[in-house]
Amino acid sequence: MTIRKIIKMALSTQPYKGARDFYPEDKRIQNYMFDVMRRVAQSYGYEEYDAPILESTDLYLAKGSQEIVQEQTYTFEDRGGRSVTVRTEMTPSVSRMVAGRRQELGYPLRWFSIPNLWRYERMQRGRLREFWQLNVDIFGVPGVAAEHEIICLAADLMKAYGAKSGMYSIRINSRALMDYIMSEYLGLDTVQASMLARLIDRIRKMSEAEFAVQLDSILSPSQREEGYAQQIKDLLQVRRPQDLPEAAQKTEAYLQLAELMDLLEESKVTNAVFDITIMRGFDYYTGIVFEVMDTSPENNRAMFGGGRYDGLVGQFGVDPVPTVGFGMGDVTLQNFLETHELLPKLPPETELYIAMIGDIYADVSKLAQRLREEEVNVAIDTSGRKLDKQIKSALKKQIRYVLIVGENELTEDRYKLKDLVTGTEEVHSLDRIVSIVLAN
Repeated sequence: MTIRKIIKMALSTQPYKGARDFYPEDKRIQNYMFDVMRRVAQSYGYEEYDAPILESTDLYLAKGSQEIVQEQTYTFEDRGGRSVTVRTEMTPSVSRMVAGRRQELGYPLRWFSIPNLWRYERMQRGRLREFWQLNVDIFGVPGVAAEHEIICLAADLMKAYGAKSGMYSIRINSRALMDYIMSEYLGLDTVQASMLARLIDRIRKMSEAEFAVQLDSILSPSQREEGYAQQIKDLLQVRRPQDLPEAAQKTEAYLQLAELMDLLEESKVTNAVFDITIMRGFDYYTGIVFEVMDTSPENNRAMFGGGRYDGLVGQFGVDPVPTVGFGMGDVTLQNFLETHELLPKLPPETELYIAMIGDIYADVSKLAQRLREEEVNVAIDTSGRKLDKQIKSALKKQIRYVLIVGENELTEDRYKLKDLVTGTEEVHSLDRIVSIVLAN
């Protein structure tokens, strides 16, 4: 199609598929969510960072297959002939940044970010191609104090949004413990263990029959004859760590998991539970993993999660750094808040709308500046329309107060204040108007 033909076509008003337009009312919701994220993260001593939205494709090839990079990322060749990828997550970038200043940073290192990310995948509820994600990571703590802090932060974050503990659960498992069970206890080889981990990670998305068929395909004929499939199914029914095989309970991974559960109980994180099916899809997880699940039947799904990944920083040719972190996406968070009716009513930032009567802009501009100096957010209607049209505009913008100003009002320095919520109109001095507007 030529450029001339494109110009003649009517351009679509829709955003790119899988992305969103953020009108002011949408942006207010996003800003509210981000403000809470920043406040809670900073209350734990975490510092905000960022990184480029474009990364070398090699960064993603190092932790995933060529097929995944080609099918799930926005990857292209730049004008210098370099293969670059629009970031799909922040973990590779932050690992690169920490490795770049490995010896200069003060540990424990507590960082967070709220980046814009892109992932080319099939869209569904809670999953778009463009999204934002809170990333919280602590570097340099090898013990379960790091997992405890991160999960407590996640719980406090949910509490800051108004969520009660019964609205969600924190499901916890250990990849190290599962690796032991699959390789040492069950005797699966490396390929089988990896395939089983990925299958368990998808268990909620398939029927029992489908799971059984795929499980059989992983096992060898002799393993199927020896009842491995049933043994694995029985293991996946375990609901308490103390009901795991006795051999597994003697491992360091089990002891760490038990210690973490005790710490969370002492911290009154009452909705933290053991869930043997939590695996997290990424291979880089090395220890404790967790997911936060919405318990509402209308939105019963994983909202966000994370865990320990001790090896990624070491991939950049420096000594490894023990790391624990999680990522919370804005789409699933908003779905949760809407499902549980937790989104507050968010008024526009503009607190006062000045409707002018007559050609008095210069004087009204000075009046508006006086109000701004009193920390009132003011917009002036400079359209020259009739008064009723100006008031309708304020209504559409959902601004509560309209200040009606004409030459008489400027002369007397007393103004009519219209409350569009109650419908009342009152004449006040400017000082009184400031106090009324700022009080609501």
